Order: sequence, then structure tokens, then C-alpha cells
Amino acid sequence: MRASVFDCPVPTEQQPLNEYEELKNSWLFRDTTLTWGNYTKKIFWIWGWSWLVAGPVAAASFPPQKHIFYFILCGSAAASVGLVLLLMRLYLGWFYVRDRLYSPTVFYEESGWYDGQTWTKPQEVISRDRLIVTYEIKPILQRLQITFAGLALMYLIGTILWHLL
Repeated sequence: MRASVFDCPVPTEQQPLNEYEELKNSWLFRDTTLTWGNYTKKIFWIWGWSWLVAGPVAAASFPPQKHIFYFILCGSAAASVGLVLLLMRLYLGWFYVRDRLYSPTVFYEESGWYDGQTWTKPQEVISRDRLIVTYEIKPILQRLQITFAGLALMYLIGTILWHLL
């Protein structure tokens, strides 16, 4: 007789599929599942709000009346720091769940950190979890990697412009 998903000894909240569903539905992580257009709007929205902190700091260093280009470059870079931290949190969260789903074994804790156990997934669970990784999580991780690459390109362009001005 083959083991089914219901024979899983892992507590419900520690099962990789449930961790995935919880992450996908959480307010912070669900934005990564939006269409590219809506995702991009959210990224720019967060970056724009980061200017509330970055703008005054940049203005103190480079008064906009005297050094408008340095002010814009400095403020843009500073506003991106918050965005990078958020993107790192998103990437690490999705990466963790991807690893838990992709692994043929699941480490779990029964009642605390001192009594960890390992459960070997049956083949049907491994197949299901790997399909989720391939079709749901990998595109999200690729989207975040593209976002990081775009930010790195913007930093590079900003640095070049800074030295040319």
C-alpha cells in the first residue's frame, strides 16, 4: 500500500505545501504573483514611498536648488535601499519554501527545537511538490532576479552619470 498525503507525520503548519499556500496568500508575498504590470506598479509605489525618507537626506547633502542632478541620483539610490531590502526578504522567503518543496525529505519539529525529525516524502508528493516549484515558484524567483538585475543596472547607470556630471 502506498503512503498518501494523509499519512504525513509533519505538523500541518510545517508541511511544505501549507507553507507555500500561506506564503502565497500573505499580504507581503502575494504581490510577487501579480501580473508583470501590476508587480511593476507595486515596485515603483514602494520606491516612491521610500523617497519620504531618502528625499530629505539627499536634500541635506545636495540642496536641490544648487545640485538638482546629484540630489536626484542620491535620492534615487537611497530610496532603492529600502526596495532592495524588501526584495531580499521576498527572495529569501520564496527560496526557503522552494527548497522545502523540492527536497525529497522534510525536517520538522514535533514540539520544539530539541526533537527534530525527518520525513521522507512518497514519490507522489515529491512529484506534486516539484511541479509546484517548476510552474509556480521558479517564475517568481526569476521575476525577483530580473528586478534585482534591473536595480543593479540602474545603480550602474547612476554611478556613470554621477562621474560624468
